[in-house]
Amino acid sequence: MKTVGFLISHKDNERRRALLPRDLLNVKYEGQIYVEEGYGDTLRIPDSDYENFGAHIAGRKEIYQCDCLVDVKLGDADYLDELGKEKMLIGWAHAVQKTDFTGICIANKHTVLAWEKITQDGRYIFYRNRELAGEAGVLQAFLHFGRMPYECRVAILGNGQTAKGALRILHGLGATVDVYGRKLEKLFKEKMFEYDVIVNCIMWDTSRTDHIICREDLKKFNPGTMIIDISCDPGMEIETARATTITDPVYEIDGVIHYEVDNTPALFPYTVSEILSKAFSTYLDGIIAGKMADELNRAIVIDQGKIIDPEIIEYRKRLDL
Repeated sequence: MKTVGFLISHKDNERRRALLPRDLLNVKYEGQIYVEEGYGDTLRIPDSDYENFGAHIAGRKEIYQCDCLVDVKLGDADYLDELGKEKMLIGWAHAVQKTDFTGICIANKHTVLAWEKITQDGRYIFYRNRELAGEAGVLQAFLHFGRMPYECRVAILGNGQTAKGALRILHGLGATVDVYGRKLEKLFKEKMFEYDVIVNCIMWDTSRTDHIICREDLKKFNPGTMIIDISCDPGMEIETARATTITDPVYEIDGVIHYEVDNTPALFPYTVSEILSKAFSTYLDGIIAGKMADELNRAIVIDQGKIIDPEIIEYRKRLDL
């Protein structure tokens, strides 16, 4: 039987939690679960609530000893050098772009179960988190724009779950919105300078080496145009993209405001934590017993230090890593 430890992410303003006490009712082997001291503090949940449902409360160093570690923003983990070898690491890994993270996992023979890869019956299990990324990102970004959405012409790139969330908020606040799906990239490039705000919600193909908005394009936009980059893939579809934080979310290049927060759902931690915990808790017994569901096995991108995800292999090969 494996032990599973739940760690507090140290990423800026990351207040989402992967497990709520009441969802331990879904778990048969709750005695194998260890939760870091203060795990629920940001949600006003005392440690005693986890203990009352059968989990153990432990210090961070003790959690490191667990066989499996769950960290919501796993790819931004700041403690990997403190772990022993051959752990199972679980959370949003984004191991393609997070090259340093991936290198450490390879060297220490860790197994990485990437939340972003878990689908059930063809649908991403945390699809509402993606919608919330679009909703939350638009809401925060406009606080730094200085104009109300109902005054703006807005282009959304992408037509998936994140775009759906962004569109919901923009329509609700009266913006004039055009949506450009994957097949409309060429049309967007012809018309992009007409918009006040561009919202990027594309799930980018990391094998591509081109950009949708290039550095040289920025000077052609009207001064004060905003790019709300929910996808936030540094240097990819938006050439000038670099990750920002909830605390310091924007920067400006050539008069174009860039909003590049890569954990926007953390702005609504109660809503998202309920989504995460309800879905993920149902998989814990399989992880503990070593009998994981097929959808979890398919979401393993690194297996005991060996990369098995072709996107990671191709991207690292391109960077000569």
